[in-house]
Amino acid sequence: MMIYKKSKYTYALVNLRPIVPGHVLVVPLRVVTRFKELTPEESIDYIETLQKVHKFIEYIYKADSLNIAIQDGPEAGQSIPHLHTHLIPRHKVNNIGDKIYGLLQDEKYDIDDSLKEFYARKLAYKENDFVVKPDESRFNRSQEDMEKETKWLTEELEKFYDEK
Repeated sequence: MMIYKKSKYTYALVNLRPIVPGHVLVVPLRVVTRFKELTPEESIDYIETLQKVHKFIEYIYKADSLNIAIQDGPEAGQSIPHLHTHLIPRHKVNNIGDKIYGLLQDEKYDIDDSLKEFYARKLAYKENDFVVKPDESRFNRSQEDMEKETKWLTEELEKFYDEK
């Protein structure tokens, strides 16, 4: 598994089929279904990791805001029975608004696919006229591209926290 941020109890990884560039997942190392199942120590580590990755994703993708989403249980749209949090960069330009929540309900964006492969961000610094493409118009990225992105994010994350 290619992880670009790992703490004692938590890790962050890139999404195989992101809704927007920079869409990443934060996941506890111990498999739990619901947020309430984390121990107090795991909860603190999880939230601290979310905050660190949040700051970094906002910085590296030049985001104006982020969606932070946990689908906590099947009735909340959780399709994979493993706690994970989506961090999704948002920009004033080309904002898709609340349509993002419908996209999050789609199993194609969930952690199961993300653990199979990762993708490389080719336009990380370029703001463009991004529009969410239908799933049939998107593709799984190659292992090589995903390794490149993971390496890039790891290097940039180290620089980001060295400067702070």
